[in-house]
Amino acid sequence: MADPLARVAETLRPVFVRLAADESADPVVRPSERADAQVNGSLALAKSLGRNPRDVAAMVLAEIDLSHMCSATEVAGPGFINLTFADAFLAAELAAATSDVRLGVRAAPSPLTVVVDYSAPNVAKEMHVGHLRSTVIGDAIVRMSSFVGHHVVRENHIGDWGTPFGMLIEHLVDLGEDAAARELSVGDLDAFYRQARVKFDADDAFKDRARRRVVMLQGGDAETLRLWRLLVAESTQYFDRVYSVLGVLLTGDDLRGESAYNDLLPEVVRRLEGAGLLQTDDGAEVVFVDGYANRDNEPLPLIIRKGDGGYNYAASDLACVIDRIERVGADLMLYVVGAPQAQHLGMVRDVAAKAGWLVAPAHMEHVAFGSVLGEDRKMLKSRAGSAVKLDALLAEAIERALAAVREKNPELPAELAAVVARQVGIGAVKFADLSTDRIKDYVFDWERMLAFEGNTGPYLQYQHARICSIFRRAGVARDRYRGHAPSPAEPQERALVLALLQFDTAVHDALERYSPHRLCTYLYELAAAFSAFYEQCPVLRAGDDAVRDSRLALCDATARVLECGLGLLGIESPEQM
Repeated sequence: MADPLARVAETLRPVFVRLAADESADPVVRPSERADAQVNGSLALAKSLGRNPRDVAAMVLAEIDLSHMCSATEVAGPGFINLTFADAFLAAELAAATSDVRLGVRAAPSPLTVVVDYSAPNVAKEMHVGHLRSTVIGDAIVRMSSFVGHHVVRENHIGDWGTPFGMLIEHLVDLGEDAAARELSVGDLDAFYRQARVKFDADDAFKDRARRRVVMLQGGDAETLRLWRLLVAESTQYFDRVYSVLGVLLTGDDLRGESAYNDLLPEVVRRLEGAGLLQTDDGAEVVFVDGYANRDNEPLPLIIRKGDGGYNYAASDLACVIDRIERVGADLMLYVVGAPQAQHLGMVRDVAAKAGWLVAPAHMEHVAFGSVLGEDRKMLKSRAGSAVKLDALLAEAIERALAAVREKNPELPAELAAVVARQVGIGAVKFADLSTDRIKDYVFDWERMLAFEGNTGPYLQYQHARICSIFRRAGVARDRYRGHAPSPAEPQERALVLALLQFDTAVHDALERYSPHRLCTYLYELAAAFSAFYEQCPVLRAGDDAVRDSRLALCDATARVLECGLGLLGIESPEQM
């Protein structure tokens, strides 16, 4: 455990538990402006004991020896304990962290099988800006979960089944397979879908053909399934292109569409009937869930099968739960889905639990998020008033980044500038999204997200590149300083060491709350600590070889934590900008 605040808390916890006779007693160790850390739990402990808080704080210090970690301890104010860490302790902790492949970040004590459901585009429809948040938030959670040792299963629950596919397949037949494949392969899936919809709405004969085709699809007709697979394959190639540009881990192997659960739908009904949960309401088969009501305060049903015999999407979501628990062996299921789906997912979770499929310790969580807004604070739209296509947005990000990179460093070779522009443009889009508390909406602002100062992706990438340039000027390899114990004598050096040692806590805090913005905030604060250090503490002109080596070790550690932290967010770290 690299975080000294966490180390102190773990050291003090047995003392607090013993004195309070309460297993939940917490020292509550926080950063402090007056010292390196402050223990605040003495006040609560004093209240439970009916004692003076300052006396209790002194009693805590008398119970335990902190000299191996702290150079000074004092009781302050109404009963706080201020701690100043010993320089040697900080140096040794940082040396240990930089010798570790995870830079001091703890492995999960009990690795879980985690299924992450995210992105979820629809076959024969293009991805738009509304898919951005699910995709990048889910990707960050996948990366962080894997980093700490969980077994992560990525599932892209695409819409690839249902009534619309009747009209899409018939439109494909009308065009001819070759012509349809050419049209789909250029990525204009929306046009293909719109053409099919127009024909469906205007031509009764086409509408009848489409409806018959749905029946054939659901009945497993071989030729219909072959045509359906063609649609899915073309869409998959398009998804893969977008994911490649966006730099996320999803591939075609992670697709798990609605069709995958088609055979399980009758089983969902059978099991719900067997559990005595299925009821008939207005001709539909439903489950009533305690705690959910409509606007008239009447019990709200979860519709499983409609009156016409068609399965509702709740049946598919319940089939997902069965599959993920019984086939995958999921301990935790994360649904990275927009906030408006909270009620639906809550009902699915409660029905699955009531039916006995979702049994503790296995559980599911809704990782909700807000919307991407335009400058008018309404849903972000293109100039034509339609949803902004994701591939077009990413292309514009790279184009804008190239202009910014050329302005900042006109000497950069053209080929390298193109690579850096992609890293900066995509990184800027991701960081702007991830640095916002996921539950909140945010305004999409090109100027702000591509700025090289402030809490932005380009600023953090620039700090990493800046450190790499220090080593190029020094003519030494960065790995020469791995595991080197620095000597943090100046205040800015100590502040940087303390910031570096917080990486462990930042990663686990972000992951436990499924909130990547907490890791973003940490990385920005680390970059700010490095900037203050670099301004006040000469590195290459230190004047003393030992001090120079110590500061180079701090530079390398900072670059590694920035690169690793950005990598957990799915953002690359250029070495030149």
